[in-house]
Amino acid sequence: MTLAPTAAARCPALLIAAPASGQGKTTATAALARLHARRGLRVRVFKCGPDFLDPHWHQLASGAAVHQLDLWMNGEADCAQRLHAAAQACDLILIEGVMGLFDGTPSAADLARRFGVPVLAVADASAMAGTFGALAFGLRHYRPGLPWAGILANRVGSERHADMLREGLQDPSDWMGALLRVAPGAAAAGAALLPERHLGLVAAHELQDSLQRLDAAADALEATPLGQMAAGDLQRWAVEFAAPAQTVPVPPLLAGRTVAVARDAAFCFVYAANLECLEQMGARVVFFSPLHDAALPPCDAVWLPGGYPELHTAQIAANTGMQASLRAHGAAGRPLWAECGGMMALFDSITLVDGAVAPLWGLLPGRVAMQKRLAALGPQQLTVAGHTLRGHTFHYSTSDSPAPVVARTARPGMAAAPDAGEALYRRGSIHASYFHAWFPSSPGAVAHLLGGEGGE
Repeated sequence: MTLAPTAAARCPALLIAAPASGQGKTTATAALARLHARRGLRVRVFKCGPDFLDPHWHQLASGAAVHQLDLWMNGEADCAQRLHAAAQACDLILIEGVMGLFDGTPSAADLARRFGVPVLAVADASAMAGTFGALAFGLRHYRPGLPWAGILANRVGSERHADMLREGLQDPSDWMGALLRVAPGAAAAGAALLPERHLGLVAAHELQDSLQRLDAAADALEATPLGQMAAGDLQRWAVEFAAPAQTVPVPPLLAGRTVAVARDAAFCFVYAANLECLEQMGARVVFFSPLHDAALPPCDAVWLPGGYPELHTAQIAANTGMQASLRAHGAAGRPLWAECGGMMALFDSITLVDGAVAPLWGLLPGRVAMQKRLAALGPQQLTVAGHTLRGHTFHYSTSDSPAPVVARTARPGMAAAPDAGEALYRRGSIHASYFHAWFPSSPGAVAHLLGGEGGE
């Protein structure tokens, strides 16, 4: 059965991009979302490409769930459906880009061109003056037909510095303002208000003053021409999002099943769309904390998502009740899907960066080792039981296990190879991999991993 298409929806929208990573686009996006949410607008934020950490900040800033938009991982039809649904329900759509504006295939620029979303560039201008104008000109004109909103200067040294930057622009209408650089710890948006560690930003829920940080960023942005735009002014960036040609309902492959999802400081890398997909498949989703709960809740299947088990090894090893509960779950033949950090916690031990060895749960034979350098990064796909899941990989550890490898991931458009890609380990009813799956890309594969209809 298919659902009839609905009418197009019109809504102001911006894609916030940058010349490179580390320019401040996450802070600018969150500040803009917080500023307009405080004014009473309904704001929806999306993240371009796979990312678990930036959405924590955007959800806090906007008050709404944050979904990914990626022309490969989601697919064009899925992106169109999500944007159309958001345009019907909100007053402003913000999309944070990934890496540099033209980096990756597909890139943030490709997404902007496909859906006609104007690009707001954010650039670290701390070490430039007139070159800022050349940078803005290049970003705007490098790809013909790119929708354009303007450029926001970040980490600016002074008002005089801001004047020099603005004077360098060939088109004065490009100027969206300047966020001043301040000393670390000061409450202004030009500083590193959103702290980082080895996998990216610290999640918003881990900081007691997260909302105050966002308010400080919004306050600073409010003083810029961009921040002074009222709801009516935003209509200059209104985009008409066409309705998808048809919508195919998600098959109820998990009907009647309860899926327990780990969620706490150690296991927090969860796409909001994955949870929605489980529910659309008919599953009842319940949450538990492997760090704090003594046992699993009653369930038919378990999902251990990624996160930071390496930061909580003592607490993981000390929770012998949870370890026994997970072991009993597996012994009963009930499915367990573990990805990245979730998989790491199942091994016998972990070697930390300082060389210390810590015990883990021991449900999978072998060990993992942390390293200072990135071990793997990029889009990946995984074929299981004839179904192909899309997703990505991003980790700083390596694994060594004698557990059977039943499949391997592959890069987009390439076939899986026996000596390349991420391993999919299987031991009994446990499936585990470094691979982070985008569930909506293949409900059939998800059913296989979680023991649903047609997936046993």
